[in-house]
Amino acid sequence: MNISRKNALKKMGAILGSGSVAGWLGSIKKTEEIINQELKGNVNHSVCKWCYEDIPLDEFCQAAKEIGLKSVELVGPEGWPTLKKHGLTCAMPWGAGNGITEGFNDPSLHDELIASYEEVIPQAAEAGLDKIICFSGNRNGMDDAVGLKNCAKGLNRLMSTAEEHGVTMCMELLNSKIDHPDYMCDHTNWGVELCKRVESDRFKLLYDIYHMQIMEGDVIRTIRDNHQYIAHYHTGGVPGRNEIDETQELYYPAIVKAILETGYTGFIGQEFIPTWDDELAALEQGVEICDV
Repeated sequence: MNISRKNALKKMGAILGSGSVAGWLGSIKKTEEIINQELKGNVNHSVCKWCYEDIPLDEFCQAAKEIGLKSVELVGPEGWPTLKKHGLTCAMPWGAGNGITEGFNDPSLHDELIASYEEVIPQAAEAGLDKIICFSGNRNGMDDAVGLKNCAKGLNRLMSTAEEHGVTMCMELLNSKIDHPDYMCDHTNWGVELCKRVESDRFKLLYDIYHMQIMEGDVIRTIRDNHQYIAHYHTGGVPGRNEIDETQELYYPAIVKAILETGYTGFIGQEFIPTWDDELAALEQGVEICDV
């Protein structure tokens, strides 16, 4: 792994300053392992830019390349040329729609949403991108069965455009317990049923591991049973959506291995909010953890 020696030395210095000899010795060993280890090449690594909002995109792209990432996600059309300049793709673009709370479960928004996606999907294809994110919207008192029917109706109107340009619309599974109260697409089964009702392979799910651990758990079994409906994955530590290391309850090496065993060849996007002073060092660690 092409890790930054500066970042590694900063972590060593912090432990030296703490006066912990045992911690220092452990840090030296861990730091040497990180510096000397190359990425295995089994995982296409990506990262969501919004988690590092204080770092300018151009600078962030340079750091991403150094770490070994191939993609920076959740960037709109205005940022795609910067990614391309650095030899990066955007594995999960955004730029269309009305955001998380106003989505395809509301028929009154269909015309507006369809016009937005019909404008951005060709732009994504022209930029060499093959996915775009979308959302169900909040319930606002709507029954889930009605929302399912409404989403399918609106999305089916877009499938000819998606198919023509080779772009897959990916609806994100989000938790409605903590981060996105009232969001409708908050369980895998609901999302899978929607995939079955949308009459095209150009509609899939974005399975966010953090969100689905909160809502339903049983992550590895769920991925194995439903992988054919999943086009992308996001990470995040539970609880808190922070680093994906030993501070949280999920064991990401096993999860990523299970994803690869399904035959998945797409990207896995780091989407945790770093708590370390050196945010890029935290990102380096997350990539290393998932590099099985």
